[in-house]
Amino acid sequence: MKISVSKEDLLNGLQSVQNVVGTRSTLPILSNVLLIATEDRIELRATDLEVSIHARVPANVEREGASTLPARRIYGLVREIEATEIEIEISDKEIATVQAGGASYKLHGIGAEEFPPEAKFKESGKIKLQQSKLREMLRKTAYAVSTDESRHTLNGINFIAEPERITLVATDGRRLALVEEEIEGATKGQFIMPSKTVGELQRILQGEGEVEVSISETHAEMKVTQEKGEYIKIHSKLVEGNFPNYKQVIPTETKERISVIREELLHALRRADQITSDKVNSVKLKFSENTLSIIADTPEIGSGNENLAIQYTGPEIQVAFNPVYLMEPLKILEGDEIFVELTDNLSPGVIKNNTPFLYVLMPMRTN
Repeated sequence: MKISVSKEDLLNGLQSVQNVVGTRSTLPILSNVLLIATEDRIELRATDLEVSIHARVPANVEREGASTLPARRIYGLVREIEATEIEIEISDKEIATVQAGGASYKLHGIGAEEFPPEAKFKESGKIKLQQSKLREMLRKTAYAVSTDESRHTLNGINFIAEPERITLVATDGRRLALVEEEIEGATKGQFIMPSKTVGELQRILQGEGEVEVSISETHAEMKVTQEKGEYIKIHSKLVEGNFPNYKQVIPTETKERISVIREELLHALRRADQITSDKVNSVKLKFSENTLSIIADTPEIGSGNENLAIQYTGPEIQVAFNPVYLMEPLKILEGDEIFVELTDNLSPGVIKNNTPFLYVLMPMRTN
């Protein structure tokens, strides 16, 4: 195999795939990136057996072939090279010679035949939407995914596809984030995308093109179009099992709907959070006539009380929430106004804004 490729293209390709490479894998081949040179491009692949990423890079291919090289080392070497063009030649003994300007380096690889083959993919459904739209949907839900591995069906985002709409839901049992978007022509279906795949997808969804999500019973494949007509493809296992019935958690009706300035509430919560501890990680929100009071009281740290002006004439409601959980949706939402919907101090609180977004947060019991 012998190629020449621009440093920028190769670096971008390696950057796209190398995140899934494990640093402590028991299989040496999983620390490598697969390079396949054909016609006028090279394809780069990396995998951890759960998620694999493919990127295509334009190149001048003098001799076609395939091999694998240590992902972190080839990435580090390419990143530090100052020349704009790089030549790579890999011998039959899997030794790569990397040349650029006056520099020449050799790296020992492993044969391409040892690289894990891709899982067979039998497509049963497809979703197409704009990268910017999916990126925004993931941003509004990913923070609510559970990290508790004993509840594996919550370790990802639940995708519900309908012909004219797609819904994303994430929950860890204490809060739930839901967002909807109108789309066209999706195949009806439901699947749970694991959190690692969600993270990789968020990293790769940077352009303004389209993303195509294909689904099988056990896997999903995301094809993200790039500049120059190339694409990055993520192939991932799906989370097994059924996502819980999230609709049971969403209050069908609440007694009070209160408009609050998002930035004012967020900054007040940030200040109150300084008075909390791991042991006492709650702040109280007291809604009284035209006033929202944010109250923090941690015996070993101190106390605080801050009042915000609101338009409210209903009965006094006092409810305690984890401030971190309450701040997270406020950080990612846009616009000045949010709506807090409440029933009493023991019922879930709901945050909405003027978009198809909904956030449910369980209250905390306080003495």
